[in-house]
Amino acid sequence: MALGAELAARARPGVVLLLQGELGAGKTTLARGFLRALGYEGEVRSPTFNLLWLYETEPPVCHADLYRLDRPEQVEDLGLHEYFETHAVLVEWPERNFDAFPEDAIRVRIEVLSDGQRRVSIAGGKTS
Repeated sequence: MALGAELAARARPGVVLLLQGELGAGKTTLARGFLRALGYEGEVRSPTFNLLWLYETEPPVCHADLYRLDRPEQVEDLGLHEYFETHAVLVEWPERNFDAFPEDAIRVRIEVLSDGQRRVSIAGGKTS
């Protein structure tokens, strides 16, 4: 939750966060912290079955989960790319998308260690 809030401090339209990690690693919890920091008080669920949720925050947020998709055409049909410039975008299971993300997307990798602790690595973003 705290890391999500910290990342939300830099949220703006055009920011794309790719949340990677095994089932139960904390991707949705990070998204929940992100949305709470932007003032969203409602329920934040993984969009695994709906595939995409939109939140009217400032900036607006698009939260997608690509776990159930297995072909690039399915991601294109979802229309996720339409939100890349107008929303802050959170994507769970981005590895299912076959690299259809902006080059400056931020990759957030969450690993669950043997003692249950989490290790997070963050890479990418704009270099200028």
